[in-house]
Amino acid sequence: MAQSAVQPTTAPTAVPAKLPVSAIAPWAVFFGILMLVLLYFVGAEQGATSLLSGENVHEWVHDARHLLGFPCH
Repeated sequence: MAQSAVQPTTAPTAVPAKLPVSAIAPWAVFFGILMLVLLYFVGAEQGATSLLSGENVHEWVHDARHLLGFPCH
């Protein structure tokens, strides 16, 4: 009664897929540039380096600017 009728089986092990660096590099560059552009708009889009006139971008990213520790006023 103490023996199991079901034989233990070994579960197949997962093997990670190999991704070549040449497949990842364009996406890494794209997202890196995207993050730098977003960082610029959140952190520096006002004053002398402003690409867009007015205060619109400043107001759109105002809370994110404070959350990330950028002084804005």
